[in-house]
Amino acid sequence: MEGEQVDSSLDLSHLTDQEQSIILQVLQRDLELRRCDEGRVRNLQQSETDPARLRFLSGAWFSEESSKRHRNRTSGCDLVHATIRHRKTKSRGQFSFNAILLSLACGAAFLLLWGYPNDGSVVDDFEHHNGDTDSMSSSLTEADPASLKTSSSTSSLHSGYTLSGSMMSLFSSGDFGLVEVRGRIQFSLVYETQREELQVKVHRCEDIASARKNRSDPYVKTYLLPDKSSHSKKKTSVKKKTLSPVYDQTLRYKVRIGELRNRTLNLSVWHAEPLGRNVFLGEVEVSLGLWDWTSTQPLWQDLQPRVHLNPDSISSRGTIMLSIKFIPDGFEGSGLPLTGELHIWLREAQCLLSNKGGAIDSFVRSYILPDASRQSGQKTRVVKRSISPTYNHTMVYDGFHTSDLREACAELSVWQREGLKTHILGGIRLSCGTGQSYGESVSWMDSTEEEVAVWTSMIENPNHWIDMTLPIRTNLNPRSE
Repeated sequence: MEGEQVDSSLDLSHLTDQEQSIILQVLQRDLELRRCDEGRVRNLQQSETDPARLRFLSGAWFSEESSKRHRNRTSGCDLVHATIRHRKTKSRGQFSFNAILLSLACGAAFLLLWGYPNDGSVVDDFEHHNGDTDSMSSSLTEADPASLKTSSSTSSLHSGYTLSGSMMSLFSSGDFGLVEVRGRIQFSLVYETQREELQVKVHRCEDIASARKNRSDPYVKTYLLPDKSSHSKKKTSVKKKTLSPVYDQTLRYKVRIGELRNRTLNLSVWHAEPLGRNVFLGEVEVSLGLWDWTSTQPLWQDLQPRVHLNPDSISSRGTIMLSIKFIPDGFEGSGLPLTGELHIWLREAQCLLSNKGGAIDSFVRSYILPDASRQSGQKTRVVKRSISPTYNHTMVYDGFHTSDLREACAELSVWQREGLKTHILGGIRLSCGTGQSYGESVSWMDSTEEEVAVWTSMIENPNHWIDMTLPIRTNLNPRSE
């Protein structure tokens, strides 16, 4: 067919609307990836001075070789786009449908050679398993077969570890109801204290849904939420044409044991689709703060559909670690300090949960209410790109008498910064929680029992640091102006 001039449309009348829609989705995916790669090449052209290296890294050699072989061949992508867009129903030229597949195959081959862009511009739900070989090989280890000799049935004792809604639904969008979820997954969790390493052992799945004509090509993907970054994403290999795949693979996470109680492990099963969207087959979410770490035996859990979790229903956005102490006036001798001082040592926050997931830029702001003036406000530095930021910042307020502490409230709020905008994630309020200040009813004296206990302990133990780890709650009562 080379050397032939073809017309600008195809006869696709034999295809159903659904089949045409699927083809158009593949072409749209191809267009998105081409645009991403054009941006990559532009960046290379600005940074690379060696023409030969630029030709190699940009993939120009591939385009040149392709044009030599198919000099007069019209792009199958362009023809299908034009045909579906104009809804032509009559054939105005002869064109082999294999040419379309050839054009798409060329694009796929290019991506295999150069990989997907790593700038986050490609939506995760469109990912292709072929593009994840590097991250896959670096995170997999064969499990000891002996560990599977002990049988394990579905345990009701562990049902409390799963969440009522999917935390993953906060960070991802898309249609997850294409296939009715069924089946179950077997996994086990081990924490290596010396290595500070969480080992997620994915053993097998059983009786999962079929994505394509009584078959699926399944793989398991995990995230250690709230981190939704590529660093948190791990995958098993893909098992072809099976509804009961056996993996026997271990996915590893470097994480401090103190952070585990605020982490949620998401295990999701997907069908790998070579030229389109991967198909969601079900998931399990495990609250690691409730996990029994003495149990290392494989556990069966039923796969669940992705249930939308309302962001407003989240009661905590992480935890904050701090210490406080009160130094009464004259307590240090020689009349010092002249007035009572309140010291707040903000150490760190752990597992900050943003609406988008992943690492964020954050800071902490403090007020000693009822004084909400700008002079009362203090804040830490901004810690960039971290879900567990270390602030190590001490705030000092003076001018207090011991009696004032029962009328005051230390409000500490955690904020996320995105460009020039900031928004609050949540906070804590340390006070006696009486609902009143100097005889007046106030909305901000709404401390929880745990917060009241910390504040009371500080008052009763002057000049002693009181250490605490408190949840960053989202239900702080609004302050009335």
